[in-house]
Amino acid sequence: MSTIPPNSSLVRYDNAVLVTRNTDKRTPKAKPLKSTSPTPMDTSMPLSPSSNKKLQPLDSKNLQQTDEILNSILPPREWTEGNQLWVQHVSSTPATRLDVINLQEQLDMRLQQRQARETGICPVRRELFSQCFDELIRQVTISCSERGLLLLRVRDEIRMTIAAYQTLYESSVAFGMRKALMAEQGKADMEKRVNELEMDKRDLEKQVNEWKAKCEQIEKRNSEQRAAEEKKHAEDISFYKKTNQQLKAQLEGIIAPKK
Repeated sequence: MSTIPPNSSLVRYDNAVLVTRNTDKRTPKAKPLKSTSPTPMDTSMPLSPSSNKKLQPLDSKNLQQTDEILNSILPPREWTEGNQLWVQHVSSTPATRLDVINLQEQLDMRLQQRQARETGICPVRRELFSQCFDELIRQVTISCSERGLLLLRVRDEIRMTIAAYQTLYESSVAFGMRKALMAEQGKADMEKRVNELEMDKRDLEKQVNEWKAKCEQIEKRNSEQRAAEEKKHAEDISFYKKTNQQLKAQLEGIIAPKK
């Protein structure tokens, strides 16, 4: 229950009734609540001149049934002001064509006053149109309670669908946030991994350069050693050829007959 007077609504309500608790001692059969004179009539919805005229009397049973249906569709508003409890029931006064026109004008005016968005998601626009739809349900219920109950089902289905879409939207936003956080965390891990791989790459490149230098040194040393061995081998061949020629000449001198 609200502790402050409710804001003006597009739904038409009856006069607010002051309800006070009786703190005096009473018998168990005594009524716990009593009502006093009503406050001035709610001016949140302007009344048409035709609404002040005397309406045709309705059957008391049908009127009571209509009031019960209206109270079940649109529960009474209750609030406290000081130590006083106020209750305000929805109006059971039939609406006229002028009332519908005034309702449309009030809707457009409040949409402009509260700066509701024309497109997209807007809680203000949704609230005002919901109040307008409740007022239309109230007007229809007074003339035909069955049609009003059917509109109530339509209203509840719309609200349930909107609530489902809202839940889906919130869950999708939460899922997106989780994915974004996971992506950020994964990005940090990947950056760390990239840095580690770059360090490993630099170390491996350093090792490759060291092994290349060693290979070049080994190849240079082998080339020098091969050149020295080839030179020595050539000198040995030349020496052996020269020695062979000398021995051959000596052998021919020994073998040849003397003249």
